[in-house]
Amino acid sequence: MPCLARIPFKHRSNQALDPVRKMAVLHRLLGIMTQTYKLIGAELSPYSVKVRSYCRYKGLPHAWLLRSQSNELFEKHAKLPLIPLIVSPDGESKQDSTPIMEWLESRHPEPSIHPSDPVLRFVSFLLEEFGDEWGNKWMFHYRWARPADQESAAARIADAMMPVGDESQKTAMQGAIVNRMKDRVWFVGSSPATADQIEDSYREVLGILDKHLAGRRFLFGNRPAFGDLGLWGQIYNAYTDPTAGEILRHGYAQVKDWLMRLLEPIPADARGEFETWSDLAPTLKPLVEGPVAGQFLPWTQANARALAAGDDEFSVALRGREWRQKPLKYHARSYKALCERYTQADEDTRELMRNTGCDAFLAGVAP
Repeated sequence: MPCLARIPFKHRSNQALDPVRKMAVLHRLLGIMTQTYKLIGAELSPYSVKVRSYCRYKGLPHAWLLRSQSNELFEKHAKLPLIPLIVSPDGESKQDSTPIMEWLESRHPEPSIHPSDPVLRFVSFLLEEFGDEWGNKWMFHYRWARPADQESAAARIADAMMPVGDESQKTAMQGAIVNRMKDRVWFVGSSPATADQIEDSYREVLGILDKHLAGRRFLFGNRPAFGDLGLWGQIYNAYTDPTAGEILRHGYAQVKDWLMRLLEPIPADARGEFETWSDLAPTLKPLVEGPVAGQFLPWTQANARALAAGDDEFSVALRGREWRQKPLKYHARSYKALCERYTQADEDTRELMRNTGCDAFLAGVAP
């Protein structure tokens, strides 16, 4: 569903509608809009496009509204200055991509985004968290670590924030955005000491996914799962940037195809089937026991422990390489939620987590 500002008021002969007919069209559109979800976000927000693809897959009527300086709906409903934000047809609103999708799933359970098999279901939740919290390091680091990427991202953000601004205003905003964001890479732990770890991780995960996606449409088979969307949002946004996009376009054709499938899911995707873990394991298990168990989980556990201890900084060894950064509260909350979910896991799931090295970080060790 497009936003109203983008709908041309012309009929088939390409002539502008007269004022009366234009008002009639507007009234019809407003009637449609009252029956839709209103999703406020930005193209350069991996969490926003993640929810948008979820809505597209579910077939939910929704209006994609850009977060700009003049978005009064956002100001009315936002409790925090964060996107995405979604407003339901009955006026209820939610923020934060994962809670938004969980809330929408409770209201619109079909087609389900969750595998029914308990093992696959937990792995999907785990990969969604991995994408949101560790995958964000790839996207954010690449976007703000080099001048070419900084300039590209800042120009697109300025265009979205000031759709009617003049060029001098946009240029000034671009400079302000670059100055602000390049100094915030610490937020994802990016530094000269960790840059190689982040970039090596990005390439490693692309390589694993490229092998895994050969012959299947999505991570868990021929329909999207929760885990697809968490990883997809970060990698898709990285794909739109010069450096990370160039890496992906040269050598990872299966990942690129997966990105495009999740950008515009088709109705047939809802009729696909999830595979069994035994079918997925040969190419998906390396992701769980490598980057997830070897980097993401020890990092998020160390972050939570540092917060609990009141430390200003923490250091943790990730696959033999030191990682050092300031702790962050949000990651600790989402880690706690993941550990709580694990307390409900069945024995087959626990056995897999033990075999992949994840159990030690999930079994009741979060502060």
